[in-house]
Parts: sequence; C-alpha cells; structure tokens
Amino acid sequence: MKTISEVSPLIKRREVSPVELTNSLFNRIEKMDQEINSYISITKESALATAKEAERKLYSGEDLGKLHGVPLALKDIFNFKNETVTMGSKIHENYIPNEDATVVQHLQDAGAIFTGKLNMHEYACGGTTNNKHYGPCRNPWNQEKIPGGSSGGSAAAVAADLTFGSLGTDTAGSIRMPAAVCGTVGLKPTYGLVSKYGSFPLSWSLDHVGPITKSVEDAAILLDAIALHDPRDSSSIQSNVKGYYDNLAADIKGKVIGIEEDFYFNLVDDNIAKVVKNQITKLQSLGAKVEVIRLPHLKYAPFAELTTFVSEAGVIHRSNLKKRPDDFGSDVGIVLKASQFISAGDYIQAQQMRQLIKEDFVDAFKKVDFLIAPTLPMVTPDIGQHLTTINGLERNIDEDILRLTCPANLTGFPAISVPCGFIDNMPVGLQIIGSAFSEMEILNAAYVLEQEQPLRKAPVNI
Repeated sequence: MKTISEVSPLIKRREVSPVELTNSLFNRIEKMDQEINSYISITKESALATAKEAERKLYSGEDLGKLHGVPLALKDIFNFKNETVTMGSKIHENYIPNEDATVVQHLQDAGAIFTGKLNMHEYACGGTTNNKHYGPCRNPWNQEKIPGGSSGGSAAAVAADLTFGSLGTDTAGSIRMPAAVCGTVGLKPTYGLVSKYGSFPLSWSLDHVGPITKSVEDAAILLDAIALHDPRDSSSIQSNVKGYYDNLAADIKGKVIGIEEDFYFNLVDDNIAKVVKNQITKLQSLGAKVEVIRLPHLKYAPFAELTTFVSEAGVIHRSNLKKRPDDFGSDVGIVLKASQFISAGDYIQAQQMRQLIKEDFVDAFKKVDFLIAPTLPMVTPDIGQHLTTINGLERNIDEDILRLTCPANLTGFPAISVPCGFIDNMPVGLQIIGSAFSEMEILNAAYVLEQEQPLRKAPVNI
C-alpha cells in the first residue's frame, strides 16, 4: 500500500477517490485483521459518509491539504464525540465522550477519514498489547511476536497496510517501541508540542501524543496537522516551527551525532548494537561527525520513570482501584496497585533525579546535534513471554523493554524511531533523540537514514 505522501497527490489529481480508497481499505481490514487483531472497533458507516463528504469538497475545489481524503485509524485512547472509546479496558467498554480530542479535531479539519479505533495495552499501561479484554494484537512480521505497546495496534495496523497512518501515545516509549518492532516510523514530539486534551491519561507529566507511520515523510505530514497550540491543555506550548514536511532535507553533512555507551549500549543485544552502529558509520560516510558523550545521571532513569508513572497512574485510577479492582487485567492491576507502596519522598526523589537527567541532556546538546541509540535492547519477544536473554544474561522483559526509550519521556525531549535493518526477519529500530523542539532536526536525520536504508521487505505472514 502507498504512503500518505504517495496517495495524497493521486487523490488531488482524481486518479483515486476517497470513497474508493476507503472501501478498498475496509476490504483489506475485513480480510486480514482477524489474524492481526489491530482494531478494537471498525466505523465503516461513518467513515464512508466522511469519505463522500471529502470527495464532494475536493471536486468542488476545496483542498484541505495532504490528509484530505486519506483514511487513518487512531489508538483507542482518543475521544471521539458520540462514539465508544474503550482505552482497551473493561471499565470503559461503554464510554461515549461528548466531544472530540483536540488531535481528532485537527485531523478532521485536515480532511482525514477515520476507519476505526486500534488495539492497545489496557489503559496504555504495558509494552506488549497482549490485551486481556480484546485479545492480543499480533506482529504482522511474525504473528507469534508482540507488536509492542502500548500503541501496538497502531504500529501493527500501519505495518500490515490496514491504515495509512495512526496516532499513539508515549509515556515510556509506547510510540517508538511498537514502531521499532513493527518496522514503522514512530515520533514522540517535545512535551507540550501536541495537545493531550481528550486523550485518556496514564501519567500527566510523562504522556506524549505522536504519529506512527510508514515513512518519515508521513510522520512529518501528521505532525504538521497536530502540532498546534491548545489552550485546553495546560502543558500545550506554542511553537514557532512550521512546515515539517516542506522542510525535510536528506542532508546530514556537518551534523554531530552523540553516542552514549554506558546506558544506551549497555545490556543491549550485540546484534542490535551492531545494526545500529553500522547505520552510524553510514551517516559518518555521508558527512556526519561522531562524539562520545557522558550522561552521568542516566542510570537513574528507570527508577525515576517507574516511580513517576506508577505514582501518577495510581492517582488517576484510584477510584476504580477501590470500586472495581477485579475489572482490571491482572498485569495492569498489579502495576496500578503498586502505587500505594510509593511514598511522597520517593516521588520527590524521582523528580530530583529527573531534573539532573534533563540537565545532563542539555549539556550534551551543547556539543552534539542529537543522540543515536537502539530503540530496544532486546530482540522482539513472543506473545506471553516474560523472560528473555541479552547476550546470555536472563532478563525480565517488562523491566527492560522500555529502558532505552524512557529517558526522552523524563526530559520531554523529542525522539523518533526509524527502521534500520533486520535480525531473523524481524525489524530493528534506531532511535534519534534531540533537544527541545528540534523535531525538524531529528526528522531530517531519520529521513537521511530512510533514504539510505529503506524498508525493502514487507511483512511475510500477511
């Protein structure tokens, strides 16, 4: 299936109509998604009505931009007015919001068509999308493997050509990690750049909203549509940067890449580290420079991340933990109940560590333009697998799977995962981390990598 940047001109030239495109996509969903289980709900009737209206506007001369007439599907965590939104849970299985999330409204204004809502880890609280209420989502590259989480349905649907693009949420890596294991592009923007209003929270100080797409160009297109100030979100920040798509440039000459070995390449599968470092070498051959840096407080990131998100999530779910504790999936319930064992002192200490980590990054970005690291430290686990080995050492998957992505949530700095190769026919993701509001910088670096290392293969089991 074509990317958004490829299909949009076809729609504009009337070589394909929004109605034809949407019907074709539904045919594929009906045929293929029973295996992948990327959708929680399908909204065919409303999507076709929207497609007809998009077509009418186009044919009457109204052009809403690159998303006009393009079908999208979002993680089932964003409010849609008068539609069921489940958050992947039993507790909210009949929840119907009375207004749209801000990002939903922005995409509607841009002419997008919504085909349904995508599977996710319950309440975004987990990294596997092995959902206890709606069934496990499966990785299109190998259906025995996880698609990552919590935005696993978004990454799987994009990889399996069951949507042209998606939005996910990222609290510890939940956009980038599923993007990496599904061979897609996942962008976590700077904290505050994209509104969270109408997105059910997991951790208000760590949550981010961002795109999951088939290409870097498509990520830029979606970011252009959603990176708008929102007075309803107290964390929303007005950015002066515009035109992410129009300003993409495949040029990395003179850029300085930061490499941090002690954390980002420590306890990382040797094959993954090799694939990532090969790409860094390739960027050097294109004119980039490399500087080894130190982030001395980064070792505290997993503690600071876990303490912060569990504490804040425990407050968000406090009422239902008391009233309906048995209606949480067992894995999610255990995490949320752990919040009662975290003291105020623990939370304050985590915020102090968080500030030290952020200061380390700020100092580093005085020397380098961005950092490059693996997105995951391990090969993609099987569904239901709890332990893995990294270079012969047995490790707990839940503790390690988001270890390399969580620092960007603590700092709020932007990070993108882009495909960079394969191990045993499974995609490997490379992570690019930049300073605050440097989305253009990291998109350009990802674009260079994508031009040099396009994902030539397709998922083999669909």
